[in-house]
Amino acid sequence: MSLLVVGTVAFDAIETPFGKTDKIIGGAATYAGLAASYFTKNINLVSVVGDDFPQQTIDLMNTRGINTQGLQVKQGEKTFFWSGKYHNDMNTRDTLITDLNVLADFHPVVPESYKNCEFLMLGNLMPRIQMAVIDQLPVRPKLIVMDTMNFWMDIAMDDLLKTIAKVDVLTINDAEARQLSGEYSLVKAAQKILDLGPKYLVIKKGEHGALLFNKENVFFAPALPLEDVFDPTGAGDSFAGGFIGFLAQTKDISFDNMKRGIIFGSAMASFCVEKFGTERLIDLSQDEVDERVQEFVDLVQFDIALV
Repeated sequence: MSLLVVGTVAFDAIETPFGKTDKIIGGAATYAGLAASYFTKNINLVSVVGDDFPQQTIDLMNTRGINTQGLQVKQGEKTFFWSGKYHNDMNTRDTLITDLNVLADFHPVVPESYKNCEFLMLGNLMPRIQMAVIDQLPVRPKLIVMDTMNFWMDIAMDDLLKTIAKVDVLTINDAEARQLSGEYSLVKAAQKILDLGPKYLVIKKGEHGALLFNKENVFFAPALPLEDVFDPTGAGDSFAGGFIGFLAQTKDISFDNMKRGIIFGSAMASFCVEKFGTERLIDLSQDEVDERVQEFVDLVQFDIALV
């Protein structure tokens, strides 16, 4: 089951209460692809970088089963760069620098060998770019998952709504769900958003877990209490990658299996935040992944007698 991941491959510079970094590897597609690679090795990447992007990172992606044929390398141009500083609560941050660079005029090109993908992950990008990818696929994938953010709600709502109508699963955080729907209650917000077209909605609540909705059902998964949270950057993208990677591996897109996907996605996000950037996602063992998933199971498993 081939998985197509579209999104940014980038540089980040991050400051948190626990330290700061110089320029490191980041980007939505990077995090999502690495997280998904623990479940499936048939991953195809579409993105763009400048000639300043390290070849060794591209080689690393290839060794993880991420095909980089669709990664455009623009000679004489620079890779997208973002710098941010997190507040003490680690849930809020200030953007210090955003240099679009190659992303400013990015036109995604889906190679012919990618076009029969059965699973599509649309990382956070301009909605028109996400739509351009969907339009290039001759056969609709079995499942399309889309991530977006409040910025596009502010400046490109018409394009965003058109793209949302084309996908199966939308993933956003709680503040974005409220903004998109105009509802404070997340239950009411979910129903309004589902009316826009997607069959499923995932609302990410950071350290407070994640919610999965369809028209009839709701599922909640807690976040794992962690001793050390060094860097939340990429946690949502790692969650999305783990989620769709698991679904691609199991070939099951039922609501019940999506509940399992939420747990696997949450496990990958919990690894991501333990170190800066992508460092923690690079060399996990299968035992570590299995043990972390079991921790989530143990967290919510209990016996109760109803009298």
